[in-house]
Amino acid sequence: MNSSSIAALRHITLALLVFAAPLSYAISPNPQAQAPPPAQHPKSTPQNKSAEPKPPTPDEELQQTIDNAANDRAALVRNLEAFLKKYPEARQRAQIYRALVEASLQLRDNARASEYAERIVALTPEDMSMTLLSIQLLERNGDEAGLRRAANYSSRVLAYVDANSGDKSPKVSQAEWDTDKKRDRTTVLLLRGRLYLKLHEIPNAQKDFEESYNLLPSAGAAEKLAEIAELQKDMPRAIVQYARAFALADDTNATVNRREIRKKLGNVWRLAHGSDDGLGEYLLRTYDEISVPPPSASAQIKRNDKVTDVYGFTLRRAPAGQPLALADQKAKVLVVSFWATWCGPCRALEPLFERVALNFNQNHDVVFLAADCDEDEALVPAYLEEVKPRTTVVFADGLDRLLAINSYPTVVVIDRTGKISYRADGYAEDSFEQSLTTAIHQALTPGAAPPTPTAIAIPNAVPGHANLPIGSVK
Repeated sequence: MNSSSIAALRHITLALLVFAAPLSYAISPNPQAQAPPPAQHPKSTPQNKSAEPKPPTPDEELQQTIDNAANDRAALVRNLEAFLKKYPEARQRAQIYRALVEASLQLRDNARASEYAERIVALTPEDMSMTLLSIQLLERNGDEAGLRRAANYSSRVLAYVDANSGDKSPKVSQAEWDTDKKRDRTTVLLLRGRLYLKLHEIPNAQKDFEESYNLLPSAGAAEKLAEIAELQKDMPRAIVQYARAFALADDTNATVNRREIRKKLGNVWRLAHGSDDGLGEYLLRTYDEISVPPPSASAQIKRNDKVTDVYGFTLRRAPAGQPLALADQKAKVLVVSFWATWCGPCRALEPLFERVALNFNQNHDVVFLAADCDEDEALVPAYLEEVKPRTTVVFADGLDRLLAINSYPTVVVIDRTGKISYRADGYAEDSFEQSLTTAIHQALTPGAAPPTPTAIAIPNAVPGHANLPIGSVK
């Protein structure tokens, strides 16, 4: 399979649970078709009497069948089915089946659409888009035999996803490719799990839902796991899964209903606890647990963990990670802005901070750093590509911990001796540049007038809470 084939699968999996847009087909009314000319009555001759009309070819008959239906989809279905009855092995039957699927969907005749979709799958098993549509139609309308066929089709799609693991387009990064494949697999596992559940094969369904959730947590998988737990009278487990489903649900997913999940959760909570007391607090705790993304590999390492002096720190330049030793900046004035990608005030502060830095561009005794404090460092490259800051950007690497930075933005000036001579948690837009400039001159020339306190503007600081929705500010 090539990359275009797997790309087609990716587009289909996004719409698994709603009917696909009408499928295009290579059969359409002949735009040149016109009403037949008025009948002619030539003079009778022996030659005319003996001439026999030439029968139409199957291709001509098919085109006439389509032309006769015009734009009437019901007539098209009748005409095409009559053609197939006459020519069951017609060479165009794959295109005819496709036309019948589209017309049947438009007529809301899902049973007929399912029949012809499965015929296409039988002719072209590698057609994953039609296979997925067949699964969807059988899930909605199939009997037990149809559901079993749909489960088999789902296994075929999973095998297809796994078999295409190495067929990556050079335009797609490996990380994006891996994420897409994981999303494909979780979607099909969830689909097959629902089929197993309808077939009352609970262990198989539970296995698929658990694998789907573990690969990529979703409200759909969590809700189904909760329903299974409820059927098994395991109320504590049902509460956990319903709470996860409620926290993960959103209005963009038409397959889950947060209001319905809330009703189910409330019911099992009352069965377990006798009232709704404590449910709100439990939901908030669940939301906090699942909304924090797992830290990146680099974030799991506590850098500079034992260092207690500013000049003992070695930071990493963002995004590539080249080392920057602060020991090399001794006897200089360090001006550090602590920020995060999700922090709106940080973005607003950046141009003000850069203007101050520009004023000291020729003074090599002043070093400006923008220290990123994101838990997930993978967010930083895209942000830098968008914003393109002109100051040196580094990862905080524990410097925020040493200086007890707990809100963003925070700007700190460290004098030539390594002591903090100025700190602003947040900023006052009208006075920030003047206050920071004054503070830097004070650090360069001890004994100068101290900076005005108006630079400290707590209302414009954002608390550095671990549970804030990382990446929510664009």
